[in-house]
Amino acid sequence: MPELPEVEVVRRGLEPFTVGRTITELEVVDPRIIRRQEGGADRLRATTLGTRLTAVERRGKFLWWRMAHEDGADTGDALLAHLGMSGQLRIRTPGKDPVGLRHRRLTLTLDDGSAVDLIDQRIFGGIWTSPLVAVPPGTVAAAAEGEILPADVTHIAQDLLDDALNLPVLARRIRTRRAPIKSLLLDQGIVSGVGNIYADEGLWAARVRYDTPGQALSQRKTLELLRDTRAVMERALAVGGTSFDDLYVNVDGRSGYFARSLHAYGRDGEPCPRCGTPIRRVAFTNRSSHFCPRCQRKRYAPG
Repeated sequence: MPELPEVEVVRRGLEPFTVGRTITELEVVDPRIIRRQEGGADRLRATTLGTRLTAVERRGKFLWWRMAHEDGADTGDALLAHLGMSGQLRIRTPGKDPVGLRHRRLTLTLDDGSAVDLIDQRIFGGIWTSPLVAVPPGTVAAAAEGEILPADVTHIAQDLLDDALNLPVLARRIRTRRAPIKSLLLDQGIVSGVGNIYADEGLWAARVRYDTPGQALSQRKTLELLRDTRAVMERALAVGGTSFDDLYVNVDGRSGYFARSLHAYGRDGEPCPRCGTPIRRVAFTNRSSHFCPRCQRKRYAPG
């Protein structure tokens, strides 16, 4: 947590408050939050202070601001953020004091007096600058010729909400792998942004068991799985994502409500909404998988 829908909710929440604004101050409360920043806090301030935020963009679970100089020229760097397990980017209105804001690690102050606070209880996330580079066409990260991404994101594949993603090509790539299908969905070098929650939900929707080898799925079934997983994410996005606790909230502190609509994830022992068979939870690669033993049977041959 958070996964792609939650990060997209945050991106959309940041956009109207930050795009067009200039960074006037940067406070690093806990240096661990900028551990990926080359040159440390001095370099981060030199790269960001006085720049105007021109766009908020996202790839998978990463989001970043594009920045411009006073003359309007792009700086060539992105201010990149990853929320990790418990990171939040919260908007603070002008004049509101951050005193008492728990787990605040970094604050960006903007020219209208508002601020963006990075809050992270576990400090698995971070913020740093990364040069913008053109991604060569034909790579897993490239949606179109000449696409510009932060250098630290170029190893991340396109995600299921990307309109430019070629689903048949992705399906064929998945079908060349012997690994369990859930591992392939979680592999950010194959398709980005899918985490444990939405993998379980997509697999349930498509009636595919988590440990079915990728090569055991037909092209038709793989496409169905990808479309179902995308549809689950779109439904989650419409209600603000999935919140189980206060570790994930939107930029204004509101929780998402998709937890009420989950069919498999977190429903161990509850009846499958489709057939009534109790949902099972099993250990899977240092995680857990939730599935219906009746609806989701393992496939050993394409079908």
